Amino acid sequence: MKFIGVDLGGTNIKVALVDEKGQIVAERSRPTLLPRPAEAVCDDIAALCAELTADADESIGGIGVGCPGTVDDETGMVLYSNNLDWNNFAMGPYLTQKTGLPVRLVNDANAAALGEVLAGCAKDAQSAVILTLGTGVGGGVVLDGKLLVGYTGAAAEPGHMVICDTPDAPLCTCGRRGCFEVYGSATALIRMTREAAEAHPDSLLGRAQSFTGRTAFDAARAGDAAGQQVVQAYIHNLAVGVANLVSIFFPQVVGLSGGVANEGESLLAPLRKEVDALVYGHAHAKKKTAIVACTLGYRAGVIGAALLARDGKE
Repeated sequence: MKFIGVDLGGTNIKVALVDEKGQIVAERSRPTLLPRPAEAVCDDIAALCAELTADADESIGGIGVGCPGTVDDETGMVLYSNNLDWNNFAMGPYLTQKTGLPVRLVNDANAAALGEVLAGCAKDAQSAVILTLGTGVGGGVVLDGKLLVGYTGAAAEPGHMVICDTPDAPLCTCGRRGCFEVYGSATALIRMTREAAEAHPDSLLGRAQSFTGRTAFDAARAGDAAGQQVVQAYIHNLAVGVANLVSIFFPQVVGLSGGVANEGESLLAPLRKEVDALVYGHAHAKKKTAIVACTLGYRAGVIGAALLARDGKE
């Protein structure tokens, strides 16, 4: 039997046919084309699902949808999604009506986390925290093999944990100052790089024509002092947030995804060292959380959503 995973984003709809082991058999995508009605977006999802299943040689067990915002899997409702501008939309029932298949809903970051736990960097781990270092800091938490969704379904928003509560801390998009997101995201790294370039115009950063998440790391590897300072400061900020999460959950694995995580050991080696020193009880710990790079890339969301459909509702 196979399952369909959907990763619904503000820019693209990605849909994949996935086998029971989490391997992608076929995939399709098309632009989301927002703003437009939720029903129109779901009609496109249904059409993509039909394309994937037209030549399927096995029955389809169901559809899993990773959707930004707060969702209720029990009712199939998208309660609130600011990225999509949807409120109280019955997405699950609508897609079931269009496709004839059972539908499960999950927050998109949680879908990616589940994918990494079931088929990626944290496979076989009973507990993991997966962080996406992108425009913001997204994430998901899996404990005892199950997603932590909380009372409202909106649990595991690590990016909005405050790690610096001072009046001059950067303002987060959520309205508070000092969130992990404004210190640990790729956006934060780019902001820090740009500020360092302005302060040190004669450095490699100061001579950069544009800024990405790689700029400071590239400069640091070339021996540029300003680049090294940015990288050290960024890794320290990231370590504070990761150490807080480890102290709360003590997972077997923390997996990092997003463009910044592609720096590999240039990021991970010093991060592990800093996190180890910050975690509660580190001096006496006999077990330590593994901090690794995620392995599924952009496919984590569709794989996680499909495997959620595989496991059905409890």
